[in-house]
Amino acid sequence: MEDLVIRDADVVDGTGGPSYRADVVIDDGRIVAIVQEAAAAGCQRPRATREVDAEGLVLSPGFIDMHAHSDLALLRDPDHSAKAAQGVTLEVLGQDGLSYAPVDDRTLDGVRRAIAGWNGYGDDVDFDWRSVGEYLDRLDRGIAVNAAYLVPQGTVRALAVGWEDREATPEELDRMRRLVAEGLEQGAVGMSSGLTYPPGMYAGDAELTELCRVVASFGGYYCPHHRSYGAGALEAYAEMVALAREAGCPLHLTHATMNFGVNEGRAPELLALLDDALAAGADITLDTYPYTPGCTTLAALLPGWASEGGPEEILRRLTDEEAAERIRHHLEVVGSDGCHGVPVEWDTIEISGVGNPALGAYVGRTVQESADLRDEAPWATARRLLLEDRLAPTILQHVGHEENVRAIMGHRVHTGGSDGILRGAKPHPRAYGTFPHYLGRYVRELEVLSLEECVAHLTGRPAARLRLPDRGLVREGYRADLVLFDPRTVAAGSTYDAPRTPPTGIPYVLVDGRFVIEDGRRTDVLAGRAVRRTP
Repeated sequence: MEDLVIRDADVVDGTGGPSYRADVVIDDGRIVAIVQEAAAAGCQRPRATREVDAEGLVLSPGFIDMHAHSDLALLRDPDHSAKAAQGVTLEVLGQDGLSYAPVDDRTLDGVRRAIAGWNGYGDDVDFDWRSVGEYLDRLDRGIAVNAAYLVPQGTVRALAVGWEDREATPEELDRMRRLVAEGLEQGAVGMSSGLTYPPGMYAGDAELTELCRVVASFGGYYCPHHRSYGAGALEAYAEMVALAREAGCPLHLTHATMNFGVNEGRAPELLALLDDALAAGADITLDTYPYTPGCTTLAALLPGWASEGGPEEILRRLTDEEAAERIRHHLEVVGSDGCHGVPVEWDTIEISGVGNPALGAYVGRTVQESADLRDEAPWATARRLLLEDRLAPTILQHVGHEENVRAIMGHRVHTGGSDGILRGAKPHPRAYGTFPHYLGRYVRELEVLSLEECVAHLTGRPAARLRLPDRGLVREGYRADLVLFDPRTVAAGSTYDAPRTPPTGIPYVLVDGRFVIEDGRRTDVLAGRAVRRTP
């Protein structure tokens, strides 16, 4: 007798096709039978050791988060309800060009400091790996949901070149090629970049093209956070399209937004650019989160020159009056590359988290509001906070446009990615709500997407980009990574005021045929493992 039968489910299978009613049988972690309309046909119904009555519920593939920052959270927090409760069964890590493999001891410390705002410094994590393969092996010890990994180009550059703003030497470029190849050989699915974050931002197009050629040779994809989502955003998108086509490398445009006042209403121009490239034969996908604010670190807004040399050099410059004034001028007048070429508006920059609890009074206020309370200039507030919290503050950046969000999510190559930063007292609600928010807000309430179309965006389409041969669809022989949700009630519970509130309407989530969410509650199951590149 099989392990489990999910009875009378409305199956939305991840292809985008119409739903159907069926009993779905699971055994040994896989879907072994799908019996459509068994009750209506009067057929003998499949039996199993356990049965779940799914009357009124949709059964879909588990959701794939194409842009996750759970690189340490999966290790430090076995519960990981932030994603499991949303129906996420696979996260793609190593995003924005910065993560924790491949590294040596020197590079690891710099990376930990550089992205402390995303993941904390990691004092509670045993960094017992150095290579990509060793990190994936660490995940294989048991995690809440599955995880794939992108080789982070900025980390690779830090290891081969350092944190300097200069061209790589031929020998350094050769080493970067080898590091990227090794990461892909060990199971990474592609390569990411963070081209507004040091040190990856110091790479020119020729260097990136060479690395993308390596990625393409392994059947991976390139996933850039490109050079601007503000001033010159369309040119920055076009740069990535041209670069990937030159390298013959599939392209996945991550958090593909059009932000700041200069881009209001301009999503159709981006989509036209992508349609032209797709028509010419380019292999392109993208992801977005269904919210208007962005989220990053306060230090990320600084100009690239101020970040050269790594975190300690940033702090040194912030303590120097002349250098600090130059930083302020670039931020407030010129428009720094870290702020996407747009002069910063401090009333749009909300502090969402700090590393030092003594600085908690800043959280939930914009930099402008905190400055007004202290009767000082906003740059004085921001500078002091960066210094006292050693670059750890995270921010919400209220610079998005709803019409752009809706237009982009409707595109035929769109997928879902939370870009969820889980730390901080008031994290962005997308970390805890992206996937139910798509289903509740943009399917049921606004009807921007049909249910079948939305599920395909969140399951089958990302699985195809990741080249997963047995995930992303409800199909016999496929892995039983599944979610049962109520289409009438599914919704994100997370809000800007209460960002860690769990979603509603998702009573069951299975990873590899085992319940990680059961009757709406997290179990103690750690069925997730590393998902490695398929040769």
